[in-house]
Amino acid sequence: MSVVVPHKAISRIASATNPREAITDAVGDLSGVRLLGDMVLIGTYIRPETTKGGIIRPDVNVQEDVWQGKVGLVLKLAPDAFKDTTEYSFGGNVAQVGDWCVYKVGDAWSIEINGCPCRIVRDVNVRMIVQDPSIVF
Repeated sequence: MSVVVPHKAISRIASATNPREAITDAVGDLSGVRLLGDMVLIGTYIRPETTKGGIIRPDVNVQEDVWQGKVGLVLKLAPDAFKDTTEYSFGGNVAQVGDWCVYKVGDAWSIEINGCPCRIVRDVNVRMIVQDPSIVF
């Protein structure tokens, strides 16, 4: 059984020298998207098509990042995202739009926006922020 994924957006992100810009461009204008509650919209990071050692990753391996990728770019926050509640206190450690974050794949909903693979997660399921998304995998 084969799975069809948004190859154009994946290729653009995987071949980009600036993945942050590639994800933002692929998703496009999010002014018409309104997240509810404490949700966070994350654009999925796709590792480069070519490794630092020069090995070209097969398409299947590149597309696997869509399904198993644990790192993404925070694209949009719901109004109540990262606000302290009686159940959970963030202690000021919150993700902002433009941050690379790490999350558990099973805690996220997989969606596509304008053909770009994205995830929607609750704010409490964002586990950490990293400067360089390529260090996690």
